[in-house]
Amino acid sequence: MSNKAIEVFRSCIPVFQNLSDPHRQDIILLLAQHDALTVNEITERSKLSRPAISHHLKLLRECGLIHVEQKGTQRYYSLSLDSSVNLLKELISTVENECL
Repeated sequence: MSNKAIEVFRSCIPVFQNLSDPHRQDIILLLAQHDALTVNEITERSKLSRPAISHHLKLLRECGLIHVEQKGTQRYYSLSLDSSVNLLKELISTVENECL
C-alpha cells in the first residue's frame, strides 16, 4: 500500500470510529429523518441522558459528521456528511487505483 493510501486511510479513522458507536449511529439516523434537532429533542427520542447526548454530538461535530447552528438560545444539529463521504470516496478510489 502506498504512502498516499495509508495517509487517506488514517484520515478516515475518526469517521470510522464515530460510525462504529451504536449511540452515534442512532443519532445520525435520527438526524437523517429531521432537518435539524436540538439536544433536548434528540434526548427525548433517545434512551441516553442529556449529558451523554451532548458528548456524542460533540464527537460527531469534531469529525465533521454533523453541523450545529445557533438560532437565538437554541443550538440546532443537522447532518453534514459531504466532507466525510468525499473522504471515504477518496479512500475507495485510492485503494481501487492501487489494486487494479
